[in-house]
Amino acid sequence: MPNQAGSLLGHDDPAPFEILNENGKGHSLFVCDHASREVPKSLGTLGLPEEERKRHIGWDIGARKVTEILVERFDCPAVLGGYSRLVIDCNRQLWDPTGMPEIADQTVVPGNKNVSPSEHMKRIREIFLPYHWAIEEQIATFHAHKIAPALIAIHSFTPVFQGFERPWEIGVLWDQDDRIPVPLLETLRAQNPDLTIGDNEPYSGQHLADYTIDHHGEAAGLPCVSIEIRQDLIDTDEGCAKWAKILGDAFVDILADPNLYKIRRD
Repeated sequence: MPNQAGSLLGHDDPAPFEILNENGKGHSLFVCDHASREVPKSLGTLGLPEEERKRHIGWDIGARKVTEILVERFDCPAVLGGYSRLVIDCNRQLWDPTGMPEIADQTVVPGNKNVSPSEHMKRIREIFLPYHWAIEEQIATFHAHKIAPALIAIHSFTPVFQGFERPWEIGVLWDQDDRIPVPLLETLRAQNPDLTIGDNEPYSGQHLADYTIDHHGEAAGLPCVSIEIRQDLIDTDEGCAKWAKILGDAFVDILADPNLYKIRRD
């Protein structure tokens, strides 16, 4: 049953976000926008069979597990998105039509056709905003302890897009702030010479479809980076453990530098 008349989420629906290791001692905050493929019960299945919702159009395959491993390794908190990107994509500007797609990778999403403005606002009020408020609250907690945290977003990408076989195993996405991405790229390449590592590939951190890092990281002057890992490499627990170690090993010295945790205003 709904919480109240006209609400999107009911009492038996998951929360719009999940916080891991809230009292962690590390000075970084991990975020995973597309950690879940849940759909509110009031929306049914969005008109899609489970097999479609389990694909990459519904979530970032493997990203949650990689985030969990990194959180444990670095003893940092994390905020995970609680709902499928098909319901509302928490990593998009609210005006972006891909934030509530009617078609996702050539798959029609019937539950997103002809959505009224009031129904759209429910998804914003009950999922999008609470998720981003949770991130803001975690950052505020760091600031209360005189820490400017590093913000690290974990995503995953498909091996093939529009017929193009993507050669990268992992990508580092960034825009203006180079404090994490530049040394991270150097270290990943030095430690893993056989890998093809993308610098703003397969997506660019300069694109507007990177709302979480742009809004909470770049705009606030926090050191920040988005990570993309190819989904066929992290679609098993073993793959997630392997790639979390590769990424974690590259992060060790970067996150251990106390000079990283400063607000940049330039």
